[in-house]
Formats: sequence, structure tokens, C-alpha cells
Amino acid sequence: MDARRDSEPARTILVAGTASHVGKSTVAAGLCRVLADRGVDVAPYKAQNMSNNARAVPGRDAGGEIGVSQYVQSRAARVPATVDMNPVLLKPRGDGESQVVVHGKAVGHYSAGSYYEAHWEDALAAARESYERLASDHDVLVAEGAGSVAEPNLRDRDLANVETARFSDADILLIADIERGGVFASLVGTLELLPDDLRDQVVGAIITKFRGDRAILRPGIEDFEDRTDVPVLGVLPYDDPGLPEEDSVSLPPEGECSLEGTNDGIPDDRTITIAVPRLPQISNFTDFGPLERVPGVRIAYVPLDESLDADAVVLPGTKNTVDDLLALRESGMAERIRSFEGPIVGLCGGYQMLGERVTNAAVESASGTDEVVGLGLLPVETHFQPEKRVESVTHEIDGAGPFSGAVGTVTGYEIHMGRTELDGEAVQPFGNCGVATERVLGTYLHGIFENENVRRAFVETVFERASVASPRTGTQTKPSPYDRTAKLLQNHVDLESLDVSNL
Repeated sequence: MDARRDSEPARTILVAGTASHVGKSTVAAGLCRVLADRGVDVAPYKAQNMSNNARAVPGRDAGGEIGVSQYVQSRAARVPATVDMNPVLLKPRGDGESQVVVHGKAVGHYSAGSYYEAHWEDALAAARESYERLASDHDVLVAEGAGSVAEPNLRDRDLANVETARFSDADILLIADIERGGVFASLVGTLELLPDDLRDQVVGAIITKFRGDRAILRPGIEDFEDRTDVPVLGVLPYDDPGLPEEDSVSLPPEGECSLEGTNDGIPDDRTITIAVPRLPQISNFTDFGPLERVPGVRIAYVPLDESLDADAVVLPGTKNTVDDLLALRESGMAERIRSFEGPIVGLCGGYQMLGERVTNAAVESASGTDEVVGLGLLPVETHFQPEKRVESVTHEIDGAGPFSGAVGTVTGYEIHMGRTELDGEAVQPFGNCGVATERVLGTYLHGIFENENVRRAFVETVFERASVASPRTGTQTKPSPYDRTAKLLQNHVDLESLDVSNL
């Protein structure tokens, strides 16, 4: 440990919001990359996260899982991700319950009331323990808050905001989204509702998602600063640097089908559409980010009562395979997938659904159903077990089915319950992580499309089967999303007033 860490505690910057989805994750990632680029030993931290988008990372004893935003922020900071960066993760599973993950390991399913009554003190202790380890190993921690930092009804159990600000003595940076309207009222109201001790720790505010001429905001900014003595350090324009989203709030609203992609002037007759059924408990939809960045590829998140007007289908991961499989059947989507004639890929829970059946379902679902018939598109059967597999993996691939032509190494991560066994004729293109037929493939590997060899093979297969001339495929054409996020902050935020230049 160097002399600075012996004599001074790590500095913590808490990126806190006036509400959910105001841009906290983006600002935190941008700060991590800016500081890393300046040679600062920085790491991300979020005491408690609620998200079904998770990544497998090294744990203290073995592999564990953390929210995807802290994984993204660790990459922005250029440091290895660990479970200490998100010591408490809540994964919603319906009916008011969440799976509670502490230091990367699932400890049970609890309602909000039982969690706070029986496990709050343990969660707080875990968060402090992880913070202290990170603070001893790094010079600066960029902590991300959750939702609004000023909720009086949650003040005595607000682990990601109030408790983190107190035990870390953090400098608080307020983030507010102008697109929602009432941005100055949100900022003033947040400051008014903050506990007095935390109000003194606020060092500035950033307004996000602004469209137009910043000069129009000047009177409002001046009024806000006069009222509160808190400087507005920046106004970020509406921009998407391409970072993976943390939760499903970024997906189209229920009942809408939004097409995303980087088609940049490519005509419709040279594009393909990949349908992703929007499962009620969809998780890890960040798996599709690499596909969205391929020119000529559109991702359609399709409501379960809509038709599959697409060139390929990818059945996503889910927090509850059994209940979402039942939802597919009740909506008619199961039959539409069975009748679909193009390439089909199932990821994790989607892989389990593509099989013949799921047994011992009561381990996962409270539906009372012990066995559920699958879609029958792959000759596999999944038997649920209480143990959860969380692991980063590397395999050699021998391309088959929709991944035909992919060879070499593939990396990814597994986060799932249940063991899936082959029970018929099919190939296993990467060992026991999945099976494939001529046009259907299922795999437990999250992050599979981050591998260029797989991404290229799949996209080219879909273009070919759709009889569409591919404009160009392969790697994404945009710059690194981490660098784009850092540049966004550098161009529009007064970082020197935040005093990051002296770190």
C-alpha cells in the first residue's frame, strides 16, 4: 500500500439522482474513464442495486454476480470487476419478491418487508465491508446511488444513497434529467428533502438529456445557484454513448414495438430484423447490444401478443423461466415461435424454454406447476435445482446451426439455475454450454454476441437465409462507448470545479 493510502482515506464521489433513470450510470462510467485516463487509481461502487441484468465476476471465494452497470464502470475504470463493487444485488422475480444476492452469492428470495426486517443489518454490514476493501485498494471510488437520493419514507434504510454518503463521507454530485420536465424544481426539492448532514456534502449538480441551446437555460441555472448555493457543473446534451442499459426501463413501453439499430442510411431492403420476445421477466437484455451496433441489423422487442414479422428470433434470458414459459403459451407466442421458419437462438432461460420440458419447476416458480412442457425445438430437458451456477467461461467453438462458420475461442458467463441434458440428436458446438440443430441453437452463455466470430457468423447467416445482401458485418463501427462517455463529460462538465484534476 502506498504512502497516500496509509495517510489519507480514499476520496468518494457519490453520483446521486433526483429520480430513477436520470443518467447516473452514464455519469459514473464517464467519471471512471476520465479519472483512469488521468492516471488515477479509481474503482466503481454501488452498495445496493436492483436489476435483473447481471454479470459473472470473480468473488472472494469463487465466482459471483454484480449489476451490469458496475461491470461496465469497472471496464471504464480499467480495473477488474469484483463482487465488492456491488455487494448487495436485488433481482426482482415478480409478486413483490426479489432474489437477494450478497457478495455475489444468492442467499434467498424475500419480499421487501421481510428483507428490511430480517436482512437489513446484514446488507449494511456487507456494504461497509466491501467499501472498506475497495477504499484500501484504490485512491478514488465513484459510487452510484439508486433512484432518488431524497425519499423521506426510505431515509432510514437507503443503503445506496444515505448510508453510502455517510459511511464514505462522499462528495455528492446531483444528477437531474431535464427531458422529464421540472428539472429545477426537482433539484431544489431534492436539496430541501436531504438530511442536513448530507446537504452539506453536495458539491454540484449536472443536468442531463438536454436538447437545444444551453443559453436558454442560463436564467434557470442562475436562479437555482442563487437559491441553493450549489453550482451547476454541466449540462449534458441528449446523447447515447452506447453503454449497456441497467434495467428494462430502457426498453419500449409495454405494447409498443421499437426497432433499434445503427442503420445510418442503409435502405430497408438491405436490413434484417431480429425479434426478441419481450418476456414479462426479461433479464440480461444487454446481450443484444452488440447486435444493435451492427449496420443493417434491427432489434425488435416484440410484445407477446404480436406477430413475429422478422428474419430471426432470439429468445432472451429471464428471471423466471417457468412463469415466462407459461406466459409464452398463454399469449400464443409459443406457437408462433414453433412455427417460425428462420434462425432461432435461445439464451439461458430462452435455451431452457426451447427444450422438451422443464422439471422440478417448483424450485423456481410459485405457480404450483412441477413440470412445464417446453417449445420442443431442441432435444433437451432442464431439471431445476436449488444451486445456482455463476461463472465466467471460455470455450472453443465449432460453429453449427445459426452460428455456422464460427470457429475459434468464445468467452461469456453463466448465471442460471437448472441442469440441461441432451436427450436426442443434436450437436454441441461449445461443449456442455449449449446444443444446436440446423437452424435452432440454445446456450447458457450470456455475452455470446460480444464475440466477433459468433456475431459475424450469426448476422451473415440471417442475411443469407433472408436473401438480403449484407451491407457490411462484423465489428461495431462506433468508437468505444467508454471513451465516448468520457468525452461527453469532458466537453460539457466543469470537471476542474469538481477538483478531479488534482487527484
